[in-house]
Amino acid sequence: MRFGVMVLWLVIAVLVAGPAAASPETLPPVNHGSLLVKSHVAGRLEEVPALRTEVRIRVTGLLARAEVTQAFHNPTAQWLEGIYAFPLPEGAAVDALRLHVGERIIEGQIREREEARQTYTQAQAAGKTASLLEQERPNIFTTSVANIGPGEDVAVTIQYQELVRYDQGEFRLRFPMVVGPRYIPGSAAIAGVPGTGWGVNTVEAPDAERITPPVRHPSEGPINPVSLTVDLDVGFPLRRLVSSYHPIVTTPMAGMRRAITLASTAVPADRDFELVWAPDVGGEPAAAVFTQSHEGEHYALVMLLPPVQAAAAARLPRETIFIVDTSGSMAGASIQQAKAALTQALGGLAPQDRFNVIQFNSTTEQLFPASVPAGPAEVEHARKWVQALRANGGTEMLPALRAALEGDSEGGAVRQVVFITDGLVGNEDQLFAYIIRQLGRSRLFTVGIGSAPNGHFMTKAAQFGRGTYTSIGSPTEVGEKMSALFRKLESPVLTDVAVSWGRGDVEAWPLHVPDLYAGEPVMLVARLGADPGGELRVSGKRDGRDWDGALRVDGGAEETGIHKLWARKKISGLMDRLREGADRGEVRSAVLAVSLQHHLVSAYTSLVAVDVTPTRPEGTPGATANVPTALPVGMVYEKIFGPLPQTAMPGPLYVLLGLASLTLALGLALRAFAPGARA
Repeated sequence: MRFGVMVLWLVIAVLVAGPAAASPETLPPVNHGSLLVKSHVAGRLEEVPALRTEVRIRVTGLLARAEVTQAFHNPTAQWLEGIYAFPLPEGAAVDALRLHVGERIIEGQIREREEARQTYTQAQAAGKTASLLEQERPNIFTTSVANIGPGEDVAVTIQYQELVRYDQGEFRLRFPMVVGPRYIPGSAAIAGVPGTGWGVNTVEAPDAERITPPVRHPSEGPINPVSLTVDLDVGFPLRRLVSSYHPIVTTPMAGMRRAITLASTAVPADRDFELVWAPDVGGEPAAAVFTQSHEGEHYALVMLLPPVQAAAAARLPRETIFIVDTSGSMAGASIQQAKAALTQALGGLAPQDRFNVIQFNSTTEQLFPASVPAGPAEVEHARKWVQALRANGGTEMLPALRAALEGDSEGGAVRQVVFITDGLVGNEDQLFAYIIRQLGRSRLFTVGIGSAPNGHFMTKAAQFGRGTYTSIGSPTEVGEKMSALFRKLESPVLTDVAVSWGRGDVEAWPLHVPDLYAGEPVMLVARLGADPGGELRVSGKRDGRDWDGALRVDGGAEETGIHKLWARKKISGLMDRLREGADRGEVRSAVLAVSLQHHLVSAYTSLVAVDVTPTRPEGTPGATANVPTALPVGMVYEKIFGPLPQTAMPGPLYVLLGLASLTLALGLALRAFAPGARA
């Protein structure tokens, strides 16, 4: 069925292309994601714009300010538009865009998304160099650069701010480098939101064409080199400073500052970068307050750690449902990490517990018809079943979630769902809405697997599931990360959490603080209005008894950019209301107002920069080319894209197709409908 959709798109592409055809020997293999464009001068297919990225991050306290420069080089003899889909942290507040053309620098302006797109399109038609930055997901963005001249270099600089994550006594700064290939569910194509990716828009993912950049086969070598530096100024001695997935060089600076660089000059954009640091013994924060005055209003960023849990009481029996992703994108290193994590989790069950295991790819399979006692025979049977799992097929998450959440049994046992996956799907909103609607008394804990998991899905699913998110990026992390998760599963430190500011003019986000687990802080960003003073009170249930704590918010350390973090959190909270059934028009208006006021990119606003001087000669044709992305390290290309697509739903392959391609497309069509053809 899905392959038939690909054939239809191929035939349509041929009919649109017309009779001007490339010779058969110049056509790339159709199962590769590389994009080539035709040179008007040489009459052959050439590579798309080359891309290199330079990342500079400054960390002060809990805040990280990043500058990402993407340098595009046009190696062809024609004028090109380069399009590049790339990831940023899911909590990034993107607020600046600069276009560098030779010695000229053009500052980007925030506009309503449709207006920004129109401004960019008009500049492109007029032969002007222009750049457009659009948000596809909170962690996927698209940079478009129009009218890159033959042999020319054009650079785009993006800036954003984010909160550094604190958990289990450690700070973690993560910079994603590659958009993993998303599975697009649904068999019926719709018009949806137009784009240039390989995906086909469906009801479940109406913008699939926007989030599926072409993927280069690993055999073609590394692409999109990234250089990265971090200026770390956290203000306290460290007992640990490590990079989880890349070798680094650390240079002491004045005071307690440190400069961190990659050990290599540049690395391929094929995995996330993560920097981890821990305060020296005795230096762990119990609370932190940062404040800012901006345009007559005061803002505060607050971190408050709940009390250390008292000595563990008698362990309550619980029901644990494990869901493991066995789709094609999990093939290779990811499935091994997932099986190791799941095996360790099974070992943490007690005889009084009940459990079940669900595996899913294109179909969903339960180990037992319903949860069973965690006796030695049942656990051993589960271990053997897990070790036999293989990764293959699509990523149909919804049936697996349905099997777990709608299987809520009677009784008062604590019910926890542990969801082990890379999260590489395109229908996040559909899944979030289901979790909100069906969660009941369950708690959903997500475990991200692989070198480039979908952080937006993993974080939000855990938020809506009132659980936590754990990321495992290498086999060496399985033991430590799963042990920390087990501690959280035992019992939350603080439940029924409520926050009070003692006055009505404070607007703080998130509106609802979830249950807190061991080592996790309360993180709030508040607009205090004209009065910078006040007291924050946090209350909840601890070991079944009432608990509350207070913290003064005036007198905190001064920091810039807190108002942008507040605006970003508010935008996220407003977008969450859509999944709860809020009116789309009202949410859109509210998000627009916040985004435009604070100069932030959002689902409804974009940044656009236009050089006023036309550079492409009038009448000179141009072409559009997607910059391909790397396959995240550890994945198996053939399990996702070929020889026939499995995890990734195919769409149009954007190469110049002519009569030779028509023959190829028709041949594929005949093969698809031949007896015994794979669906």
